[in-house]
Amino acid sequence: MKKTVLAIPFILLIFACGESTSNGDKEITIEKDSIIIIEDDLPYDKITFEAPDGVIIHANEYKIDDESPIIVLCHQARFNKFEYDGIAEKLNENGFNCIAIDQRSGGPIASQQNETNLSAKELGKGVDYLDAIQDITAAVNYSADKYNQKVILWGSSYSSTLTLWEGMSNENVKATVSFSPGDYFPEIGSLTDSIVNYSKPFFITCSKAETPETEVILSKVNFGENQVHFKPEGNGHHGSRALWLNQDGGEEYWKAVLDFLNSIN
Repeated sequence: MKKTVLAIPFILLIFACGESTSNGDKEITIEKDSIIIIEDDLPYDKITFEAPDGVIIHANEYKIDDESPIIVLCHQARFNKFEYDGIAEKLNENGFNCIAIDQRSGGPIASQQNETNLSAKELGKGVDYLDAIQDITAAVNYSADKYNQKVILWGSSYSSTLTLWEGMSNENVKATVSFSPGDYFPEIGSLTDSIVNYSKPFFITCSKAETPETEVILSKVNFGENQVHFKPEGNGHHGSRALWLNQDGGEEYWKAVLDFLNSIN
């Protein structure tokens, strides 16, 4: 990747994990010694596809090739596809294609807008958590068709619950990765009761503080092959941010999730 290095004598405020932000079509990484590296070639392609109700879904595609496994990455509340900036690149390095989507229920991260949220609002569509189900369904079906294979569906916080529901009903889902799920949506059923019948591979984890709640959700499950509840030894974090660059305790999450992904491929 082509890079230009510039020295700057002042401190910049950066978002989220404190490692990177963006400037138009260029990625900017800010190092501790006040050096910025401007990457002229982004590690992803911007893509769009349509939800059943006409909302345009915006996504970043991190593609290795046409044959490697494909992971669809779904963000947590008030976030967008850039929750996976850095995570998707590491997944690429380990042999996985990725499509990180904006769900309509979400928001901006620094200057990066949630474009699907804006699209839904322009059309007068709802942008609550459950409204995002059709975005996830569309992303799964689009990715399965494009790569001609079943997908690994990955969720964070509210979307991790929706991805488990999607995995139960969508034959295009091969396996699910779920960071910090909860029985958040009683109006569509009890996740605790329904996941008992979930026969596909899954990887479920959360922060250490959330582990007792997750254990309740999984209390009725007779774990089968490649069904994993990973309990961190450290405090961890809520959602996929547990894997952000330089995140305290991130190494144990990375080892566990990569072990799972490799076991199903």
